[in-house]
Amino acid sequence: MRGFVYLIVFFSFFDLFSQLPVMSPFALSLGGTPFLVGLAVGMYSFSNTIGNIISGFMTDKRGPFLILVLGLFASALSLFLYSAVADASALLGVRFIHGFMEGLIVPAAFTFLANRAEESKRGRNVAISGAFVGLAAIIGPAYGGIVAAKTSTPFIMAINGGIMFLLAILAFFVLRSFNYVRKLKAKQIRRFPVKNLFRNRGMIRAFAGAFFLMFSQGVLALVLPLKVESLGFDTKTSGILLSTFGVVAILIFLLPINRIFDRARPVSTLAFGITLMGLSMLFLSQIEELNFLYVAMAIYGVGFAFLFPSINSLLIDSSTTEYRGKAYGYFYAFFSIGVVAGSGLIGFLDLEFRGAFMLTGIILLAVAVYTLLGMKKGSIDKSTPVA
Repeated sequence: MRGFVYLIVFFSFFDLFSQLPVMSPFALSLGGTPFLVGLAVGMYSFSNTIGNIISGFMTDKRGPFLILVLGLFASALSLFLYSAVADASALLGVRFIHGFMEGLIVPAAFTFLANRAEESKRGRNVAISGAFVGLAAIIGPAYGGIVAAKTSTPFIMAINGGIMFLLAILAFFVLRSFNYVRKLKAKQIRRFPVKNLFRNRGMIRAFAGAFFLMFSQGVLALVLPLKVESLGFDTKTSGILLSTFGVVAILIFLLPINRIFDRARPVSTLAFGITLMGLSMLFLSQIEELNFLYVAMAIYGVGFAFLFPSINSLLIDSSTTEYRGKAYGYFYAFFSIGVVAGSGLIGFLDLEFRGAFMLTGIILLAVAVYTLLGMKKGSIDKSTPVA
C-alpha cells in the first residue's frame, strides 16, 4: 500500500514538473500577451493553493481515501481539457481547474502515509517520499521538453491525464481495504479551530520551512539560468545544474544516512538543512566558475534533503490524525505560495542575479536562526482540539 501511495505522489509532482518547460510557449502559441502568459503560468499555483486547503478539510471529514480517489479522477479529466483550448483566455480557465483538482491529491496522499507510519520510522518514511518528489523534479522537465518538441503540449497533458485516470482506478481497488472511516458520531467528533494550527510552534516552523524551501526554488528557477547565461553557457547547463541538487538529495533520501531523520530532532535537521541552502545561495552570488556552481548546487541538494523530511516530521509530530488533513492542506498551500513569492519578489525588486542570491541566502539564514530559537523551549507539543 505504502509503495502505491508513493507512486501517486511521484506522478502528482511529475505532472507539475512536466509543465514547467512547455506552458509558457503554449500560452504564447495561443496568442497570449506577456501578461496573459504569466497569468496562465501562475494560475495553476493560485488554484492549487485553494485545492490544498479544501483537501485538508475534506480529508479530516471524509478520510484521505475518498479525497485521494476523487482528486485523481478530477485531475485526469482536467488534463484532457487542454486539448479543447482554443485561445489564451480559455487556457486560464483550464489552468484554474487543473491546479484546483491537482491540489486535492497531495495533502490526502501524505495524510494517508502519515496516519499509517510507525512513529519510530516516520522520518525515514518521509525521506523516501521526498526521494519520489526529487525524482519527479529531475525527470518531469526533461520529459515535458523532449515530448513537446516532437508532439504538442495538449498531447503531454493527455498522457498525464491517462496516467492519472489509471492511478485513480487502481487506487479505488488497492487502497479500498485501507479506507479510514471515522467511527464517532457527529456530536462526538471534536472540533479543531484552524487558528490553533498557527499557535503551535512546531506547525509554524513546518509551514515556514515549506514556504521558504519553495521560495528558494522560485528564485533558482528564475535567476540561475540568467547567471549561467551571463557566464557564456546555454540552457542545457542550467538544466544539468538543477538536476545536480536533485540527484544529491535523492541519494541522501535513499541511502542509510536517512536513519538520521528518525534519531535526530526534526528542528535540528531543519535548521541544518535551511542553513546549508542559505550558504549555497550566498556562494552562488559570488562564484563565477562552472565547477564551483556544481559544488554550490550539491550543497543546496544536501540542504534540501535535510529540510524536506524535517518539516514533514515536524508536522506529523505536531498534529494528530483528527486534524492532520488540515495541517497538510495548509502545509502544501505554503508550498504553492512559496514558488510564486520567490520569483515574484525578485522580479518586483528587479534584482540582478548576485543581489537575488544574496537576499535569498540572508532570508534563509534568518529562518534557520528563528528555528533554532524554538529549541530552547523544549519539545514541540501537539495542539489540543477543543470541544
